[in-house]
Amino acid sequence: MRKIETSLAALLNDIGVFYVPKEWHFLSVNGIDLGGGKIELQWIFSKYGVKDEIVIYYALSDYDTPVPSIVDLIPSAIMGEREIVDMFGLKVDGAAKGLYLDKDSMKYPLRGEA
Repeated sequence: MRKIETSLAALLNDIGVFYVPKEWHFLSVNGIDLGGGKIELQWIFSKYGVKDEIVIYYALSDYDTPVPSIVDLIPSAIMGEREIVDMFGLKVDGAAKGLYLDKDSMKYPLRGEA
């Protein structure tokens, strides 16, 4: 596994340079609450035809900073982006909330201080 730090400002460029659709499979976008209003966001890829070759791009952020969408590069990322909107209360460009949670669900269940 290789973990590569990026920033939200550089994310689209970094993933755009890296991602070759016939070479890499986009697995997920994930969030890890770090406490204190901070979050680590991860975009996870596996290489086709190679066992256990994983690349994770990650960016450290806070909950108030909008997250750029990678849907223009990887259309299937919309599901993961909508999930982190619901689960963490992040603002992801173009990703609506309300996919995973009912109206009476706990608000932002994966956010540490929610």
